[in-house]
Amino acid sequence: MNYHHILHSFLQILNEMSPYVLLGFLIAGLLHVFVNEATLTRHLSGNGWKSVVKAAAIGIPLPLCSCGVLPTAVSLRRQGASKAATTSFLIATPQTGVDSIAATYSLLGLPFALIRPIAALCGAFFGGLAVGKLSPDEDIKNKDSMSNAEGTKKESLFKKLKASVSYGFFDMVDNMGKWLLIGLVIATLITIFVPDSFFVGLREYPLIAMIAVVLIAIPMYICATGSIPIAMSLMLKGLSPGVAFVMLMAGPAANFASILILDKTQGRKATAVYVSSVVITAIAFGFIIDFLLPHSWFTINAATDSHNAHMHMGWFETACSIALGSLLLFSFIKKFVSKLKVKNIPQNDMTKTYKIKGMDCSHCKAAVEKAISGVSGIDSVEIDLSSGLATVSGEVEDDKISEAVRLAGFELIKC
Repeated sequence: MNYHHILHSFLQILNEMSPYVLLGFLIAGLLHVFVNEATLTRHLSGNGWKSVVKAAAIGIPLPLCSCGVLPTAVSLRRQGASKAATTSFLIATPQTGVDSIAATYSLLGLPFALIRPIAALCGAFFGGLAVGKLSPDEDIKNKDSMSNAEGTKKESLFKKLKASVSYGFFDMVDNMGKWLLIGLVIATLITIFVPDSFFVGLREYPLIAMIAVVLIAIPMYICATGSIPIAMSLMLKGLSPGVAFVMLMAGPAANFASILILDKTQGRKATAVYVSSVVITAIAFGFIIDFLLPHSWFTINAATDSHNAHMHMGWFETACSIALGSLLLFSFIKKFVSKLKVKNIPQNDMTKTYKIKGMDCSHCKAAVEKAISGVSGIDSVEIDLSSGLATVSGEVEDDKISEAVRLAGFELIKC
């Protein structure tokens, strides 16, 4: 096994992505701090096409993975967003994000980076309208959102910028660092070990190839940014740009975890519309890319091909790769230390530990912490994301905690 070749390919892909990923993290932090969620929900209360379009437009730049978007959507729904707008938000958000759009441009080029949010907008629009027609609901006055907006504390610009950096470079890395690393590793392994002739037979059957990618993507959890190097490696091995695009769109949005949670929170009909919208839109745009748009638009830069003898290692790209690698390492160490602390928390009559199913990112963790803390009698809540364990102190009532966690979109199991 040529370990030097493997490392060469991995570092080359990382160098291409790291500047854009870091830029995306920074923009994500600014959006999180400066965009008020309560204000957004006031625009998402209607059943018509306007609220659906607004929900999709809001969701496209947000850097939330498919697990992180679920508690966010639940929160929007409770603050007054209609079921149609919520579905639109659920479809558009995990497929894109400022981080993944920037990284898509870095590895796959401008056409892919432009078509990706357009496809997400179309899928969200038609999916949201379908849910609005099949399962309409009454407009809900957004009283919670109004009160929350009025009660928001004003902070200095410096504190907001500090919070933006903290969220972008630490919370976001905690959320998607593992999945980004998995995407890079899978892309490297495909590039090195899959022979160029492996996909030759599928070139003549694009629809079969796209369906095969969907079937692979559904059980595989991967974030929007992590899907990019995988799509690139598939193209380098001979699959068409349209097939690679299906991986970009279906991989982040259609996975078993999201489907199961949606089935419980939104209902089977809305879940079916969600999955259908994601798959149909991805395949439709895949065919548009392969048969209607110029093939030259989707030619991967030869500099990203790991078979080249010389790897471009500019000082700026290298510095960004070192910075991103350091953030990932810090995140993994922090999670490991946190897991050890949770194991060493003393148990007594006032402290209980629960297993929370469905938590995959810090957004999920924050949603569960908020839900449990809102239960009467709770003194403190400690959650370890890596193990899924929640340690609760106070006058704990299992039924009330279980109900609060369920309403947040997760499942509780008493240890």
